[in-house]
Amino acid sequence: MRLRIGLTLLLSIAVIPASARAQSAPSWHIMQDGVAFFTWNHQGGPRGGTDFGVQNWWMGMAEHPAAGGKIRLNLMLSLDPASLGNDGYREIFQVGETLDGFALIDRQHPHDFLIQGAVVWERPLARGYSLVLAGAPVGAPALGPVAFMHRSSSFENPTAPLGHHTFDSTHIAMGVITGGIRKDPLYVEGSVFHGREPDEQRWDLMDPGPLDSWSVRGWYRPNDAWTMQVSHGFLNEPESLDPGDVRRTTASASWMRRNGSRWSAATFAYGRNDKHGNAYNAGLAEATLAFGRTSVYGRLEVLQVETDVLRFGTHTFVGGRKAHVADDLNRIDAVGALTLGGVRTFLRLANWDFGAGGDVTFYNVPGVLRPTHGDSPVSFHAFFRIRPPAPMGRMVDMIMTSGMMMR
Repeated sequence: MRLRIGLTLLLSIAVIPASARAQSAPSWHIMQDGVAFFTWNHQGGPRGGTDFGVQNWWMGMAEHPAAGGKIRLNLMLSLDPASLGNDGYREIFQVGETLDGFALIDRQHPHDFLIQGAVVWERPLARGYSLVLAGAPVGAPALGPVAFMHRSSSFENPTAPLGHHTFDSTHIAMGVITGGIRKDPLYVEGSVFHGREPDEQRWDLMDPGPLDSWSVRGWYRPNDAWTMQVSHGFLNEPESLDPGDVRRTTASASWMRRNGSRWSAATFAYGRNDKHGNAYNAGLAEATLAFGRTSVYGRLEVLQVETDVLRFGTHTFVGGRKAHVADDLNRIDAVGALTLGGVRTFLRLANWDFGAGGDVTFYNVPGVLRPTHGDSPVSFHAFFRIRPPAPMGRMVDMIMTSGMMMR
Protein backbone atom coordinates (compact mmCIF):
# COMPACT_ATOMS: atom_id res chain seq x y z
CA MET A 1 0.00 0.00 0.00
CA ARG A 2 2.73 2.46 0.94
CA LEU A 3 4.53 1.69 -2.36
CA ARG A 4 1.35 2.25 -4.41
CA ILE A 5 0.67 5.58 -2.69
CA GLY A 6 4.26 6.71 -3.26
CA LEU A 7 4.16 5.84 -6.98
CA THR A 8 0.80 7.60 -7.50
CA LEU A 9 2.02 10.79 -5.85
CA LEU A 10 5.31 10.74 -7.74
CA LEU A 11 3.62 10.40 -11.14
CA SER A 12 1.18 13.18 -10.23
CA ILE A 13 4.01 15.54 -9.27
CA ALA A 14 5.87 14.80 -12.51
CA VAL A 15 2.84 15.48 -14.70
CA ILE A 16 1.76 18.77 -13.09
CA PRO A 17 4.78 20.86 -14.16
CA ALA A 18 4.48 19.68 -17.77
CA SER A 19 0.95 21.10 -18.09
CA ALA A 20 1.91 24.23 -16.17
CA ARG A 21 4.81 24.78 -18.55
CA ALA A 22 2.47 24.90 -21.56
CA GLN A 23 0.32 27.55 -19.88
CA SER A 24 3.14 29.68 -18.46
CA ALA A 25 4.00 33.15 -19.74
CA PRO A 26 6.81 33.29 -22.33
CA SER A 27 9.01 35.29 -19.96
CA TRP A 28 9.18 32.36 -17.56
CA HIS A 29 11.80 29.69 -18.24
CA ILE A 30 10.68 26.43 -16.58
CA MET A 31 12.54 23.14 -16.17
CA GLN A 32 11.78 19.87 -14.45
CA ASP A 33 13.50 16.55 -13.84
CA GLY A 34 13.13 13.54 -11.59
CA VAL A 35 13.68 9.83 -11.17
CA ALA A 36 12.27 6.81 -9.37
CA PHE A 37 14.29 3.63 -8.77
CA PHE A 38 12.15 0.57 -7.90
CA THR A 39 14.92 -1.37 -6.20
CA TRP A 40 15.37 -4.95 -5.02
CA ASN A 41 18.24 -4.57 -2.58
CA HIS A 42 20.29 -7.38 -1.02
CA GLN A 43 23.08 -6.40 1.39
CA GLY A 44 25.60 -9.10 2.27
CA GLY A 45 27.10 -10.23 5.56
CA PRO A 46 25.58 -10.74 9.03
CA ARG A 47 24.30 -7.13 9.16
CA GLY A 48 22.77 -7.37 5.68
CA GLY A 49 19.41 -8.55 4.44
CA THR A 50 16.97 -8.00 1.59
CA ASP A 51 14.36 -5.31 1.04
CA PHE A 52 12.42 -3.57 -1.70
CA GLY A 53 11.84 0.17 -1.93
CA VAL A 54 11.57 3.14 -4.25
CA GLN A 55 14.22 5.88 -4.08
CA ASN A 56 12.88 8.98 -5.80
CA TRP A 57 13.04 12.74 -6.20
CA TRP A 58 11.52 15.46 -8.38
CA MET A 59 12.86 18.97 -9.02
CA GLY A 60 11.34 21.99 -10.73
CA MET A 61 12.89 25.37 -11.51
CA ALA A 62 11.26 28.59 -12.77
CA GLU A 63 13.34 31.58 -13.92
CA HIS A 64 12.14 35.10 -14.70
CA PRO A 65 13.78 38.51 -15.31
CA ALA A 66 13.70 40.68 -12.17
CA ALA A 67 15.37 43.86 -10.87
CA GLY A 68 18.04 44.07 -13.55
CA GLY A 69 18.85 40.39 -13.29
CA LYS A 70 16.92 37.15 -13.00
CA ILE A 71 15.11 35.38 -10.20
CA ARG A 72 14.92 31.60 -9.86
CA LEU A 73 12.52 29.52 -7.81
CA ASN A 74 13.73 26.01 -6.93
CA LEU A 75 11.51 23.27 -5.57
CA MET A 76 12.69 19.73 -4.88
CA LEU A 77 10.50 17.01 -3.38
CA SER A 78 10.83 13.33 -2.53
CA LEU A 79 8.31 10.65 -1.65
CA ASP A 80 10.93 8.58 0.18
CA PRO A 81 8.94 8.84 3.44
CA ALA A 82 6.11 6.89 1.75
CA SER A 83 8.08 4.57 -0.53
CA LEU A 84 10.99 3.77 1.85
CA GLY A 85 9.66 4.57 5.31
CA ASN A 86 11.53 6.24 8.16
CA ASP A 87 14.22 3.57 8.18
CA GLY A 88 15.27 4.17 4.56
CA TYR A 89 17.03 1.31 2.77
CA ARG A 90 19.72 -1.19 3.73
CA GLU A 91 23.33 -0.15 3.08
CA ILE A 92 26.00 -1.86 5.16
CA PHE A 93 28.71 0.39 6.69
CA GLN A 94 26.50 3.47 6.30
CA VAL A 95 26.07 5.71 9.38
CA GLY A 96 24.13 8.94 9.80
CA GLU A 97 21.02 10.49 11.42
CA THR A 98 18.65 8.62 13.74
CA LEU A 99 15.74 6.18 13.90
CA ASP A 100 13.44 6.03 16.94
CA GLY A 101 16.04 7.89 18.99
CA PHE A 102 18.93 5.57 18.11
CA ALA A 103 21.79 5.94 15.63
CA LEU A 104 20.81 4.73 12.16
CA ILE A 105 23.50 2.25 11.10
CA ASP A 106 23.88 -0.06 8.10
CA ARG A 107 21.04 1.84 6.47
CA GLN A 108 20.72 5.01 4.38
CA HIS A 109 18.11 7.40 5.75
CA PRO A 110 15.26 8.57 3.47
CA HIS A 111 15.06 12.09 2.12
CA ASP A 112 12.63 14.54 3.65
CA PHE A 113 9.50 15.26 1.60
CA LEU A 114 10.77 18.83 1.10
CA ILE A 115 14.39 18.61 -0.03
CA GLN A 116 14.73 22.18 -1.27
CA GLY A 117 12.64 25.33 -1.55
CA ALA A 118 14.80 28.27 -2.56
CA VAL A 119 14.69 31.74 -4.10
CA VAL A 120 17.82 32.80 -6.00
CA TRP A 121 18.53 36.23 -7.52
CA GLU A 122 21.44 36.82 -9.87
CA ARG A 123 22.39 40.22 -11.24
CA PRO A 124 25.24 41.15 -13.60
CA LEU A 125 27.76 43.72 -12.36
CA ALA A 126 30.51 45.64 -14.10
CA ARG A 127 33.55 43.99 -15.76
CA GLY A 128 31.94 40.59 -16.18
CA TYR A 129 31.10 39.99 -12.52
CA SER A 130 27.74 38.75 -11.26
CA LEU A 131 26.18 38.92 -7.81
CA VAL A 132 24.22 35.89 -6.55
CA LEU A 133 21.95 36.00 -3.49
CA ALA A 134 19.83 33.08 -2.27
CA GLY A 135 17.52 32.26 0.59
CA ALA A 136 15.94 28.93 1.45
CA PRO A 137 13.93 27.68 4.43
CA VAL A 138 15.23 24.29 3.24
CA GLY A 139 18.18 24.21 0.90
CA ALA A 140 21.81 23.40 0.24
CA PRO A 141 24.56 25.64 1.64
CA ALA A 142 27.86 26.25 -0.11
CA LEU A 143 29.58 23.10 1.12
CA GLY A 144 30.76 19.98 -0.68
CA PRO A 145 30.59 18.76 -4.25
CA VAL A 146 27.37 18.50 -6.26
CA ALA A 147 25.03 16.20 -4.28
CA PHE A 148 25.21 12.55 -5.33
CA MET A 149 21.68 12.48 -6.83
CA HIS A 150 22.57 15.26 -9.28
CA ARG A 151 26.09 14.29 -10.32
CA SER A 152 26.37 13.09 -13.92
CA SER A 153 29.05 10.65 -12.72
CA SER A 154 26.41 8.86 -10.57
CA PHE A 155 23.47 9.51 -12.89
CA GLU A 156 22.28 5.88 -12.97
CA ASN A 157 23.45 4.77 -9.50
CA PRO A 158 20.50 4.53 -7.07
CA THR A 159 22.60 4.32 -3.90
CA ALA A 160 24.14 7.04 -1.72
CA PRO A 161 27.91 6.91 -1.21
CA LEU A 162 29.13 5.56 2.12
CA GLY A 163 30.89 8.90 2.52
CA HIS A 164 27.62 10.83 2.18
CA HIS A 165 28.03 12.37 5.63
CA THR A 166 31.52 13.52 4.75
CA PHE A 167 30.80 14.92 1.28
CA ASP A 168 27.25 16.18 0.78
CA SER A 169 24.89 15.47 3.67
CA THR A 170 24.21 19.22 3.98
CA HIS A 171 22.30 19.18 0.69
CA ILE A 172 19.25 19.29 3.00
CA ALA A 173 19.85 22.06 5.54
CA MET A 174 17.51 24.49 7.30
CA GLY A 175 17.49 28.27 7.05
CA VAL A 176 20.11 28.72 4.32
CA ILE A 177 21.28 32.21 3.29
CA THR A 178 23.94 32.31 0.56
CA GLY A 179 25.81 35.07 -1.27
CA GLY A 180 28.28 34.70 -4.10
CA ILE A 181 30.36 36.50 -6.71
CA ARG A 182 30.82 34.97 -10.14
CA LYS A 183 33.29 35.83 -12.88
CA ASP A 184 33.97 32.97 -15.25
CA PRO A 185 35.81 30.70 -14.77
CA LEU A 186 35.59 31.38 -11.00
CA TYR A 187 32.67 31.43 -8.58
CA VAL A 188 33.04 32.03 -4.82
CA GLU A 189 30.09 31.69 -2.43
CA GLY A 190 29.42 31.57 1.29
CA SER A 191 26.47 30.50 3.45
CA VAL A 192 25.06 30.69 6.95
CA PHE A 193 22.55 28.04 7.99
CA HIS A 194 21.20 25.85 10.79
CA GLY A 195 23.72 23.04 11.29
CA ARG A 196 21.53 20.29 12.80
CA GLU A 197 20.63 17.55 10.33
CA PRO A 198 16.94 16.85 9.61
CA ASP A 199 15.00 15.02 12.32
CA GLU A 200 12.97 11.81 11.90
CA GLN A 201 9.76 13.65 10.97
CA ARG A 202 10.23 13.35 7.21
CA TRP A 203 6.87 14.83 6.20
CA ASP A 204 7.23 18.15 8.02
CA LEU A 205 8.31 21.05 5.83
CA MET A 206 11.24 22.24 7.94
CA ASP A 207 13.03 21.94 11.28
CA PRO A 208 13.69 25.57 12.32
CA GLY A 209 16.66 26.61 14.38
CA PRO A 210 19.30 29.34 14.76
CA LEU A 211 21.73 30.14 11.94
CA ASP A 212 24.63 28.68 13.89
CA SER A 213 26.81 27.27 11.09
CA TRP A 214 28.69 28.63 8.09
CA SER A 215 30.53 27.53 4.96
CA VAL A 216 32.57 28.87 2.05
CA ARG A 217 33.11 27.28 -1.35
CA GLY A 218 35.09 28.12 -4.46
CA TRP A 219 34.41 26.78 -7.97
CA TYR A 220 36.80 26.75 -10.91
CA ARG A 221 35.70 25.75 -14.40
CA PRO A 222 38.67 26.05 -16.78
CA ASN A 223 36.75 24.63 -19.77
CA ASP A 224 33.49 22.92 -20.71
CA ALA A 225 34.73 19.52 -19.52
CA TRP A 226 36.16 20.18 -16.04
CA THR A 227 34.58 21.60 -12.87
CA MET A 228 36.47 21.78 -9.57
CA GLN A 229 35.54 22.89 -6.09
CA VAL A 230 37.09 23.37 -2.65
CA SER A 231 34.95 24.07 0.41
CA HIS A 232 35.13 24.33 4.19
CA GLY A 233 32.40 24.64 6.78
CA PHE A 234 31.65 24.73 10.49
CA LEU A 235 28.64 22.60 11.51
CA ASN A 236 27.17 23.22 14.96
CA GLU A 237 26.30 19.81 16.49
CA PRO A 238 24.92 18.28 13.28
CA GLU A 239 24.15 14.88 14.84
CA SER A 240 21.52 14.85 17.60
CA LEU A 241 23.07 11.76 19.31
CA ASP A 242 26.70 12.82 18.93
CA PRO A 243 27.26 16.08 20.83
CA GLY A 244 30.03 18.17 19.33
CA ASP A 245 30.75 20.40 16.38
CA VAL A 246 32.20 19.32 13.05
CA ARG A 247 34.66 21.03 10.74
CA ARG A 248 34.16 19.71 7.22
CA THR A 249 36.58 20.18 4.32
CA THR A 250 36.01 18.87 0.80
CA ALA A 251 37.69 19.05 -2.60
CA SER A 252 36.49 17.56 -5.87
CA ALA A 253 37.14 17.51 -9.60
CA SER A 254 34.45 16.47 -12.07
CA TRP A 255 34.77 15.78 -15.79
CA MET A 256 32.05 15.34 -18.39
CA ARG A 257 32.10 15.00 -22.17
CA ARG A 258 29.26 14.40 -24.61
CA ASN A 259 29.36 13.23 -28.22
CA GLY A 260 25.85 12.81 -29.58
CA SER A 261 24.15 9.94 -27.76
CA ARG A 262 27.44 8.96 -26.12
CA TRP A 263 28.68 10.67 -23.00
CA SER A 264 30.99 9.99 -20.11
CA ALA A 265 31.46 11.59 -16.70
CA ALA A 266 33.75 11.12 -13.72
CA THR A 267 34.15 12.64 -10.25
CA PHE A 268 37.09 12.43 -7.87
CA ALA A 269 36.45 13.74 -4.36
CA TYR A 270 38.13 13.99 -0.97
CA GLY A 271 36.39 14.88 2.28
CA ARG A 272 37.37 15.26 5.91
CA ASN A 273 35.32 15.66 9.08
CA ASP A 274 37.20 16.99 12.11
CA LYS A 275 35.36 16.27 15.36
CA HIS A 276 36.15 15.26 18.94
CA GLY A 277 39.83 15.90 18.24
CA ASN A 278 39.92 13.22 15.53
CA ALA A 279 39.88 13.40 11.74
CA TYR A 280 37.74 11.13 9.57
CA ASN A 281 38.84 11.05 5.93
CA ALA A 282 37.01 9.80 2.84
CA GLY A 283 37.94 9.39 -0.79
CA LEU A 284 35.65 8.72 -3.75
CA ALA A 285 36.07 8.02 -7.45
CA GLU A 286 33.00 7.35 -9.59
CA ALA A 287 32.17 7.33 -13.28
CA THR A 288 29.36 6.71 -15.76
CA LEU A 289 29.80 5.82 -19.43
CA ALA A 290 26.73 5.92 -21.71
CA PHE A 291 26.42 4.38 -25.19
CA GLY A 292 23.02 5.39 -26.50
CA ARG A 293 20.51 3.44 -24.41
CA THR A 294 23.11 1.51 -22.41
CA SER A 295 25.07 2.91 -19.47
CA VAL A 296 27.71 1.39 -17.21
CA TYR A 297 28.82 2.93 -13.93
CA GLY A 298 31.22 2.39 -11.07
CA ARG A 299 32.15 3.82 -7.70
CA LEU A 300 35.23 3.24 -5.55
CA GLU A 301 35.28 4.48 -1.96
CA VAL A 302 37.78 4.34 0.88
CA LEU A 303 36.73 5.99 4.12
CA GLN A 304 37.49 6.05 7.83
CA VAL A 305 34.54 5.11 10.03
CA GLU A 306 33.66 5.38 13.72
CA THR A 307 34.08 1.70 14.47
CA ASP A 308 32.28 1.77 17.81
CA VAL A 309 29.13 3.20 16.19
CA LEU A 310 29.05 0.41 13.59
CA ARG A 311 29.70 -2.26 16.23
CA PHE A 312 27.45 -1.08 19.04
CA GLY A 313 25.16 1.58 17.56
CA THR A 314 26.24 4.19 20.12
CA HIS A 315 28.69 7.07 20.21
CA THR A 316 31.31 6.91 22.93
CA PHE A 317 31.50 10.67 23.26
CA VAL A 318 29.69 12.82 25.78
CA GLY A 319 29.66 16.61 25.60
CA GLY A 320 32.43 16.65 23.01
CA ARG A 321 34.82 14.55 25.12
CA LYS A 322 35.73 10.90 24.91
CA ALA A 323 34.05 8.73 27.50
CA HIS A 324 36.27 6.74 29.87
CA VAL A 325 35.93 3.37 28.22
CA ALA A 326 38.15 0.50 27.19
CA ASP A 327 41.06 1.21 24.85
CA ASP A 328 39.53 -0.86 22.03
CA LEU A 329 36.71 1.68 21.71
CA ASN A 330 36.96 5.09 20.03
CA ARG A 331 38.60 3.33 17.08
CA ILE A 332 38.94 4.73 13.60
CA ASP A 333 39.17 2.08 10.88
CA ALA A 334 39.12 2.16 7.09
CA VAL A 335 36.43 0.53 4.95
CA GLY A 336 36.64 0.09 1.19
CA ALA A 337 33.80 -0.46 -1.28
CA LEU A 338 33.77 -1.06 -5.05
CA THR A 339 30.48 -0.91 -7.00
CA LEU A 340 30.06 -1.95 -10.64
CA GLY A 341 26.75 -1.73 -12.47
CA GLY A 342 24.83 -1.02 -15.63
CA VAL A 343 21.44 0.16 -16.96
CA ARG A 344 19.60 -0.39 -20.23
CA THR A 345 16.85 1.99 -21.38
CA PHE A 346 14.31 -0.37 -22.95
CA LEU A 347 11.46 2.07 -23.66
CA ARG A 348 10.91 5.77 -24.37
CA LEU A 349 7.24 6.64 -24.45
CA ALA A 350 5.84 10.20 -24.68
CA ASN A 351 9.23 11.48 -23.44
CA TRP A 352 9.14 9.17 -20.43
CA ASP A 353 12.29 7.08 -20.03
CA PHE A 354 12.08 3.49 -18.70
CA GLY A 355 15.16 1.44 -17.86
CA ALA A 356 16.31 -1.64 -15.97
CA GLY A 357 19.66 -2.34 -14.38
CA GLY A 358 21.63 -3.65 -11.47
CA ASP A 359 24.95 -3.53 -9.68
CA VAL A 360 27.20 -5.44 -7.31
CA THR A 361 29.37 -4.09 -4.45
CA PHE A 362 32.47 -5.70 -2.94
CA TYR A 363 34.00 -4.56 0.37
CA ASN A 364 37.33 -4.46 2.13
CA VAL A 365 36.46 -5.00 5.80
CA PRO A 366 38.84 -4.17 8.69
CA GLY A 367 39.48 -7.06 11.07
CA VAL A 368 37.62 -5.49 13.99
CA LEU A 369 34.38 -5.32 11.94
CA ARG A 370 34.51 -8.83 10.49
CA PRO A 371 32.58 -10.41 13.41
CA THR A 372 29.68 -8.01 12.77
CA HIS A 373 29.85 -7.52 8.99
CA GLY A 374 31.60 -10.62 7.65
CA ASP A 375 34.97 -11.25 6.04
CA SER A 376 33.95 -10.56 2.43
CA PRO A 377 30.32 -9.39 2.15
CA VAL A 378 28.87 -8.81 -1.31
CA SER A 379 25.79 -6.67 -2.00
CA PHE A 380 23.47 -6.55 -5.02
CA HIS A 381 20.84 -4.23 -6.48
CA ALA A 382 18.37 -4.90 -9.28
CA PHE A 383 16.09 -2.05 -10.26
CA PHE A 384 13.52 -0.66 -12.64
CA ARG A 385 14.03 3.05 -13.34
CA ILE A 386 11.58 5.75 -14.55
CA ARG A 387 12.43 9.32 -15.54
CA PRO A 388 9.65 11.83 -16.39
CA PRO A 389 9.84 14.13 -19.43
CA ALA A 390 12.55 16.80 -19.26
CA PRO A 391 12.25 18.73 -22.55
CA MET A 392 14.74 21.39 -21.39
CA GLY A 393 17.36 18.78 -20.51
CA ARG A 394 18.25 16.73 -17.45
CA MET A 395 19.15 18.81 -14.40
CA VAL A 396 22.54 17.28 -13.71
CA ASP A 397 25.60 18.86 -12.09
CA MET A 398 23.53 21.68 -10.63
CA ILE A 399 23.83 23.46 -7.28
CA MET A 400 21.21 25.56 -5.51
CA THR A 401 22.64 28.89 -6.65
CA SER A 402 23.30 27.86 -10.26
CA GLY A 403 20.17 27.89 -12.39
CA MET A 404 21.82 26.48 -15.48
CA MET A 405 23.60 23.18 -15.81
CA MET A 406 27.17 23.39 -14.55
CA ARG A 407 28.13 21.72 -17.85
